Amino acid sequence: MAVSAGGKFKYPTGKAGAEALGYDNNLIRNSQNELLESFCGVGNPFGIAKIAPGAQVLDIGCGAGFDLLVASNLVGGKGKVCGIDLTEAMVNRATRNMALASVTNVEIRHVDREEIPYPDQIFDVVISNGVINLSPRKSALFREILRVLKPGGRLQFADIIRRKESAKSLRPNPEAWAQ
Repeated sequence: MAVSAGGKFKYPTGKAGAEALGYDNNLIRNSQNELLESFCGVGNPFGIAKIAPGAQVLDIGCGAGFDLLVASNLVGGKGKVCGIDLTEAMVNRATRNMALASVTNVEIRHVDREEIPYPDQIFDVVISNGVINLSPRKSALFREILRVLKPGGRLQFADIIRRKESAKSLRPNPEAWAQ
């Protein structure tokens, strides 16, 4: 049984979160519950610019895979979508969810740091939804993103920013970062 993101964040998650962020209603309606219940995106990276059929897309921090599913539908059978995540549990969940959705143009890999396990200049688009802010080595991550993007490629991401300094008591608490 998948774990729900409900009640863990200060913004809508799951199906309600995907709807609130403007994801395609037909895709939401036709998605498996297991895929939607773990969705906890902070924005909609697909609203930034259109992703063309046949494109090669990388999802950084793919989580349970809802954005993988969206990208897969956009790129079609001639495109490819790759997802990376820091936790094996999410890689396993995304792999199961893609199998449940009968998605065949997606590859998912586990990573343990900011290094992206793909060759230079391979992706047309890199997406991320609420993950870049969690990296303690953001400069290294952005260098890696630039490395794997093709010339003229795009980074489309949604993320959280902090407008003021957090309390010193919260700084060592990773749980507070995600809130």
